[in-house]
Amino acid sequence: MNNIKAYFMNKSMGDKLILYFFIVILAVTITITTLGNLLYKNSINHSQNENTNQIIKQINNNMESYVNNTENIINYMSSDPRILKFFSDNKLENNNIENDAYKPIYNFIKFNPEIAGIMIVNTNGGYISDVMNKVSRDSLTYEDWYLKSYNEPEKIHLFTKPIGRNIDNVFRYSADEVFSMSKAVVDYNTKEIQGVILIDIKLNAIKSIIENSKPGTAGFIYIIDGNKNIVYTPVNNIVYRINNDWIENINNKIIIKNIKGENYQLTKVSSKYTGWETIGVFPESEGLRVIQYIRYYSLIIGFIALIIAEGLVVFFTRSIVKPIQKLKRLMKEAQRGDLTVSFNTKYNDEIGELGNSFNTMVKEINNLINLVQIEEKNKRMAEMNVLQAQIKPHFIYNTLDTIRWMAEEHNEKDIVKIIEAFTNLLRISLSKGKEIISVKEELNHMQSYLTIQKIRYEDKLDYEIQFDENILNYKLIKLILQPLVENAIYHGIKEKRGNGKVVITGEIKEDLLCFTIKDNGKGIEDGLLKKINKMLVNSNEKENKMGYGIFNVNERIRLTYGEKYGLIYKSIYGEGTIVQVRHPIIE
Repeated sequence: MNNIKAYFMNKSMGDKLILYFFIVILAVTITITTLGNLLYKNSINHSQNENTNQIIKQINNNMESYVNNTENIINYMSSDPRILKFFSDNKLENNNIENDAYKPIYNFIKFNPEIAGIMIVNTNGGYISDVMNKVSRDSLTYEDWYLKSYNEPEKIHLFTKPIGRNIDNVFRYSADEVFSMSKAVVDYNTKEIQGVILIDIKLNAIKSIIENSKPGTAGFIYIIDGNKNIVYTPVNNIVYRINNDWIENINNKIIIKNIKGENYQLTKVSSKYTGWETIGVFPESEGLRVIQYIRYYSLIIGFIALIIAEGLVVFFTRSIVKPIQKLKRLMKEAQRGDLTVSFNTKYNDEIGELGNSFNTMVKEINNLINLVQIEEKNKRMAEMNVLQAQIKPHFIYNTLDTIRWMAEEHNEKDIVKIIEAFTNLLRISLSKGKEIISVKEELNHMQSYLTIQKIRYEDKLDYEIQFDENILNYKLIKLILQPLVENAIYHGIKEKRGNGKVVITGEIKEDLLCFTIKDNGKGIEDGLLKKINKMLVNSNEKENKMGYGIFNVNERIRLTYGEKYGLIYKSIYGEGTIVQVRHPIIE
């Protein structure tokens, strides 16, 4: 037995495929001819029932999708600035605003021909529409569709056979030709209702959805709303003989009922989104007819299929195996080191994709060999550059140390002090390439900067540092305080007449590491202050002419730890400015 298995497995792929297909086809043919009469009826019925349920579900899903797309149109219009301007207008008539608001309506009508009309009504009773007009002088805000949308603004509201409305359509659509959708427009910030958008939709839209998916030829599908009113039905005399009690509890199931002497299969799918029910009605004889045809012709078809299939198996097997054999030969050549080989194919099937992948692999291997050589060269050059870069900070330190030594020789204490401060400033700025340093190091860096500025501005500048000692060992992003202090000096103290003072504090507040830079300088005008805080929240709105340092600090904090951290500016023009830094506690 093992010898036979080994002999068969060592045969070519083409021979094995032919044998596999022949066995499968033969087994299928025997099964059909011997067991078909016993299994067809149940299996076909089950398949048809499943297929019918799936199609009904698909139609229901398509209806939900269509209603959802229409709701999205309402949502898009609710966010359109031109329509929002119409909602906020207190005048009953303003031609300029209304003309601007018409434009998005016409755009949606242009690309959605199934829409019979769009009407937008604000809370003042003013309205705009493409083809819909108010009939009487009564306000549209008293309409049933308006009130329901106003009272339940979070929901989309559907209305079948919209009759009795104070609305007329220039195309004179009857209530049997359209259904309506409405939804309230709510202000995002104030949560106040600004008005309601109403859309009339032609029932042909539902008809096309159903007709494109309806199973069978003799059955039909109709839709009812939550009040058991018919939303859509094709013309027939069966639908009105169906008792609603029959279909009350048959969700996703099939029942059989006798109507006018013939058995019909009934199934239903309910939509929680729309509140509608999609009901399928199909004559049972349609399914039985298919089973009879299969029963009579299965034997003949099976025998003919066996002969034809075996011939096709041989033909198609060769078409599959031949390119595989070619690809196998090219792989062996590539294995021997020939990376110039290429698999050429006219088709993009699985074998073609495999061949293209092989071509890509060979090219990538060739490119990688070249890249390795280039990277080795670049690596040696980079190592040289690193060695040179390491010399520069060392040279600066040595030079500053020499200058300090000379200043000490000449008893120039101010020069010694400023050089020591600058050396410390440079050392912490570099910090061996680290982006996260301790609060103590950041404090030393800021003190060194203030020492230099104090020597420069003398009595014009005074400063005070108040840091809680418990926070000194916490970690933070380096160089976030010095730019803010620099901004306070140059845009606050420097612009002020007389002396100025900067107070820097650091503490733990509300489970955050909080720093405050407060100056009694010139301050910031209200308009500019609002613009700065707005740009700190939304970095995309940053203007080039605004200070780069504060936005750089803010972005570094927000990008590293999240949007709830960063800077907040407070200021009174003529009195001074306060900058708050919110940073997470990092141990």
